Amino acid sequence: MTAHDILTDIHALEEELIEFERKYGIRSEIFYAAYINGEEPEDESWALDFGEWASVYRTWLSRQADYRDKIGSLQQDKQSLAGLIHVAA
Repeated sequence: MTAHDILTDIHALEEELIEFERKYGIRSEIFYAAYINGEEPEDESWALDFGEWASVYRTWLSRQADYRDKIGSLQQDKQSLAGLIHVAA
């Protein structure tokens, strides 16, 4: 994946996270910390959402790391910001 592809993926994931945040009224990082510590949803109807939300958040974290790695690699090859910028058509 190119840096641009990874960034596009990050933005799509962020849109999904925002939907969950608006629905449940908390930030994803707060939700995820509670979720991985074993907190159960108060309402059984939330269980599917919580599983999906956690999955999207984990993928977002992974893509963030992928992006940092990709940019780090590109910066070794091109020492300027101009070499990293990709303008969408």
